Amino acid sequence: MSARRVPTSTYRLQVTADFDLAAAQGVVDHIRTLGADWVYLSPVLQAEPGSQHGYDVVDHSHVDTERGGDAALRSLAEAAHAAGLGVLVDIVPNHVGVATPEANPWWWSLLEAGQGSPVAWAFDVDWQAGDGRIRIPVLDDRLLEAVELRDGRLYVGETAYPTAEGTVHDGDDVETVHARQHYEFVHWKRADHDLNYRRFFAVNTLAAIRVEEPEVFASSHATIGGWFRDGLVDGLRIDHPDGLYDPAGYLQDLHELTGGAYTLVEKILEPGEQLPSSWPVDGTTGYDALAVVDRVFVDPAGEPALSAASGAEPTDWQQLTHDTRRGIADGILGSEVRRLARLLAPVAADVPEDRVVDAVAEIVASFEVYRTYLPEGVHHLIDALERAAEARPDLDDVIDRIAPALVDPDHAAAVRLQQTSGMVMAKGVEDTAFYRTSRLTTLSEVGADPSLFAVSVEAFHQAQRDRQGSWPHTMTTLTTHDTKRSEDTRARITVLAELGSEWTAALERLQSLAPLDDAVFADLLWQAIVGARPASRERLHAYAEKASREAGDSTTWTEPDEAFEEQMHALVDASFDDPQVVAVLDELDRTIDAAGWSNGLAQKLVQLTMPGVPDVYQGTEGWDRSLVDPDNRRPVDYTELRHVLAGLDGPEDDGPERLPAVGPDGAVKTLVVSRALRLRRDHPELFTRYLGLEATGSAADHVLAFDRDGAVTVATRLPVGLERVGGWGDTLVHPVPLDRVDLLTGRRFPASRGIALAELLTDLPVALLVPADLVDTATTDGGATAASSSTSTTTPAAAGSDGAAVSDQQAEIEILEGHA
Repeated sequence: MSARRVPTSTYRLQVTADFDLAAAQGVVDHIRTLGADWVYLSPVLQAEPGSQHGYDVVDHSHVDTERGGDAALRSLAEAAHAAGLGVLVDIVPNHVGVATPEANPWWWSLLEAGQGSPVAWAFDVDWQAGDGRIRIPVLDDRLLEAVELRDGRLYVGETAYPTAEGTVHDGDDVETVHARQHYEFVHWKRADHDLNYRRFFAVNTLAAIRVEEPEVFASSHATIGGWFRDGLVDGLRIDHPDGLYDPAGYLQDLHELTGGAYTLVEKILEPGEQLPSSWPVDGTTGYDALAVVDRVFVDPAGEPALSAASGAEPTDWQQLTHDTRRGIADGILGSEVRRLARLLAPVAADVPEDRVVDAVAEIVASFEVYRTYLPEGVHHLIDALERAAEARPDLDDVIDRIAPALVDPDHAAAVRLQQTSGMVMAKGVEDTAFYRTSRLTTLSEVGADPSLFAVSVEAFHQAQRDRQGSWPHTMTTLTTHDTKRSEDTRARITVLAELGSEWTAALERLQSLAPLDDAVFADLLWQAIVGARPASRERLHAYAEKASREAGDSTTWTEPDEAFEEQMHALVDASFDDPQVVAVLDELDRTIDAAGWSNGLAQKLVQLTMPGVPDVYQGTEGWDRSLVDPDNRRPVDYTELRHVLAGLDGPEDDGPERLPAVGPDGAVKTLVVSRALRLRRDHPELFTRYLGLEATGSAADHVLAFDRDGAVTVATRLPVGLERVGGWGDTLVHPVPLDRVDLLTGRRFPASRGIALAELLTDLPVALLVPADLVDTATTDGGATAASSSTSTTTPAAAGSDGAAVSDQQAEIEILEGHA
């Protein structure tokens, strides 16, 4: 195994059959030129045929052939390493894809041989609950009439299922053969309450595996271990660790397998929650960072107007999320709740089963975190038990009876509860409640709490000090394959907080022109249209359908309301076809465009330079106004991105002829991303600390600035309000006095006790300052051109008066940090 590496940044690629590993190898040079340090790949092991995401692995023994296979991964890794890049790969330990049984050897064996299968131990099946059979929820109202017997196999449509040896005889009919199998086909609606195998959330075609068993871990991770032995992969991203039987134990096994390689976990932390410090990982995938970055750019003054805009906004977020979690526990995850109740039967033998089920459902609906990690997180469990008893005093006796088992880390029910609570939280909050609140949809993002409207600059600084001190190598992100809205879509929506009553008036006008009989969802949908504009008609129709059915208030996936959806799709069409609607949207654009670009640049520079390892999601080095998946997995035009970056670097690698305008073409964002990534990669010594910087003057509330130990970030916040107060005026930002150069514009600022923002931010709403001696003075005349494409060819002076200035700066930072 190679020596442990830690990235300074990553670039996420969604690998598919259409953008396979060879195509990914083809953009390694672009990623390197952009400045990212590691290539970050979506899951690459063999997935379901045609899978667009890779989270439905069917065979752990090799890389997906549709994505290029083992040889293609090796070739990509070698190319990345030759370019100086590391390789980070997303893996899926919790579950496997079972939609196509023939494609998954383990699942096929389980169906064929049942408990006698040599891999029966790999799956989490309650055989007793199914009378020795595993229930497969694939039938429609025709039931077994929809099943065919062909060539000794049972078929549901074109999907084949095996038959056990000796169970098919000449003249047998479907019903007879089916009755002899180790599996039972059932109506798809029975999955909610009668399923007897653990799934990923409520996805029937993703069956959980028992990776806590040494044999299962060894079999499912042999290829992954080989990547590290062969030096192909440098780090891992772990999908959904909260579904595992023993996350800490699994992560320790993984740590030993990889030789302690860089590891991130997809862990959703609720406000105030901490990642378990005992885990051998480097941090999370960054949703916690995303939430605080979003909110520091939200105007808190807009909260009253936006909360009242729809006229129907839920007023109690905790009650809303309790109710949505309870709906999930009673509905699509009812099978998991009932399995928990069966495990608790021995300690509540004299309690009617329905009361135990009711109590368990109330408990899982009462968690405010995704999972407790017993015994460390027992206080979260006790809080949930107390909230459940308070909400349902009629169940108090049942909760008292089952509580001792649930707080015992060694009890099977306690473990099962930990695996179940995260499912209920994800489906009840992320995938339901987030679509039932609309006051500012920027806030409804994975890992965030929509009841927290904004954070102050000082709260932001404290969060960064905490991150630097506790998890300096955790990932930060603004866009992922799972975000509900991409960073630039959210940057535009965030502007609405500054418009307040103006947005309320526009929303009322839009509702009158294209009414929808769900005021909260109408608000959410109009914000999506405004944020993603100019998204295509097809994209917005697809988003409206998914968002409305996830909300589940006016229509659902299983029982679509045709009248409501017709009205909803008419609203989308009106945003293109009704001149009055288009006029309202165009008028909003005139206000939102410039402010949205400002927010987009500001939040990106902050994310790229704050503590942690910043990730750039594919294509977001330019403007990206995406919505929820699959919209955020659209192909990226790398030819255009290369062209833009080449223009910014110039023919002699000395920067562009002129600074790109802040406008719709996105070149200015590519400038910000490339210069920040290159600086982090080439000069990590400038990013070893965190010091929030003070601003003074009439517009001091409109700037966010910090010093990372030499690299200084300055970002505009609340740009609409800034314009309304007349601009920067006398506002100063106060880094340690030192001659500095803005890497984005090439302009030089002499040492002083304050830098005037009216001068610093004349051309762009952001600045990235470095010590002047870091930049070759020949690359700029301090005026009209941007900084050169790289600072790696120059180094700070080591002695003389400049060296003394750097030492003075270091000393002052140490003093200020001591009083922070």
